[in-house]
Amino acid sequence: MRFLHTADWHIGKNLAGYDLLADQAATFKEIEQIALENKVDAVVIAGDLYDRSVPSEAAITELTHELMQLNLHDHLPLLVISGNHDSAIRLGVGRQWYQATDLFLNTDFAAAFKPVTIQDTQFFLLPYFGLQQVKNYFQDDSLRTLNSAMTAIVERMQENFAPNKQHVLVAHFYAAGSTRVQSDTQMEIGGLSAVDTSIMVPFDYVALGHLHSRNALKEDRVRYSGSPMKFSAGEANLEKGVWIVDTDSWQIDWHPLKPVHQLIVLTESFAKLTDPQFAKQYAKDDYYVIKLTDRQVIPDVMSRLREYYPQIISLERKNGFQTPHSKVDRKAATEDPFDLLQQFYEESANNPLSPMQEKWAQAALKQAQKEE
Repeated sequence: MRFLHTADWHIGKNLAGYDLLADQAATFKEIEQIALENKVDAVVIAGDLYDRSVPSEAAITELTHELMQLNLHDHLPLLVISGNHDSAIRLGVGRQWYQATDLFLNTDFAAAFKPVTIQDTQFFLLPYFGLQQVKNYFQDDSLRTLNSAMTAIVERMQENFAPNKQHVLVAHFYAAGSTRVQSDTQMEIGGLSAVDTSIMVPFDYVALGHLHSRNALKEDRVRYSGSPMKFSAGEANLEKGVWIVDTDSWQIDWHPLKPVHQLIVLTESFAKLTDPQFAKQYAKDDYYVIKLTDRQVIPDVMSRLREYYPQIISLERKNGFQTPHSKVDRKAATEDPFDLLQQFYEESANNPLSPMQEKWAQAALKQAQKEE
């Protein structure tokens, strides 16, 4: 059989205050197209469907549409688990009757030991779990580490291996030897932060979620798909995509996804960045990480840069500031209070106000002016 491996959709996530829902909807259409063009027999989603345990109504509507499109319209079996960003209880509502349409959604640790069989392959769906859940299930308090817990889990799963089938584990955790990027969440269970990949040798393939780069782990059959979109400045140079896995030949192919909007890192001087000839080569609706090479204080720097790059998610000083603090001159008494606040914050924190901080500051200043 052939299946598509994806994970970490994080529906409802925003990027430094910018709503990504429309981009996520467009990215889903790309994933759907790859699944249909490659005639896959199933789609694996290895956790973190939502970005928050209590998602917004818009996020719930979008994810519901996407799952319905794949499962009810395209008639594709779905093999889905909850991740650490999901609420297992909320995500799992209705899962008992989803199986009638081949939507296999597992958010219950105890249900992970009963495989889902599709053609020649058994899928074991292991949702994100806590160490205490493992101790309770096995009634064994000696399971004090993540590796001892995973050893017990895999041994129990092996008891249900059909000898004439392939065996795939779908899970959501940090595998030993993996590298994280900025938006990856630290996950530590039982004092350990990683699962030894040698424990998973009995499986023919391990479809992982949790880390956002497909290159996070260098294992042939233990793989992260990474997130389908760039969710932080640290992911700016990562190629996003999905895996297509063929269990007959064990050919595993990478299919890149084209971003709806680029995430671009610009390292230049303020003068260069605000040169109209330079700026016009960059789309205004892309996202930008700006690394200024200037060291001096630049009044109202974020607002002036946003005239050319409206969607700045991060502003840094590559070479630091000329001095850590500067004295406010007498002319400051006549300057706009918001400009002064921006300058003070930038000089003190070595970073400009974020879009959300700007909103808070503007609201506070307006309130203060009303009370004068």
